[in-house]
Amino acid sequence: MELQLQQAKEVLGRTPSTLNFLLRGLSEPWLVQNEGPETWSPYDIVGHLIHGEETDWIPRAKIILEHGEERAFEPFDRFAMVGRFKGKTITDLLDTFARMRAENLRELDTMNLTPSLLEKRGRHPELGVVTLSQLLATWVVHDLGHIAQVTRVMSKQYRDAVGPWRAYLPVLDR
Repeated sequence: MELQLQQAKEVLGRTPSTLNFLLRGLSEPWLVQNEGPETWSPYDIVGHLIHGEETDWIPRAKIILEHGEERAFEPFDRFAMVGRFKGKTITDLLDTFARMRAENLRELDTMNLTPSLLEKRGRHPELGVVTLSQLLATWVVHDLGHIAQVTRVMSKQYRDAVGPWRAYLPVLDR
């Protein structure tokens, strides 16, 4: 399936409310547990998504539209959120993410992207030449991947508690 911008925006617009529904009001153990060393908790994931709103999707789209392949994207620090949001509540993070995502979707609308603009090429620092369409499709899949990650991390908190039913719950072994 090729990128359909309106369909992509359907998912992008729902990610903040999906995470809000999953995480707002939960007790701290659900929010801060991870899958082990160098893995992320739901709290970390929301922080990572905020960082992406600030430095990745729309900024990179603008680079493609303004500079094409001549200017490579700045490398994305996937761990920039670690420690950055210390002292912030999950409510603070969810509200910040929702606000930033709404702003970025409005910005995306102002770009008036046509099929030819979606095929404009940019330069990723590791992957090389990419198109705007690929960037925007990646934004959608990135969101969906992190929603899956949140639910997987939360599920694993009850890995042992489910007893023999674990055989029927493959999410616990991913």
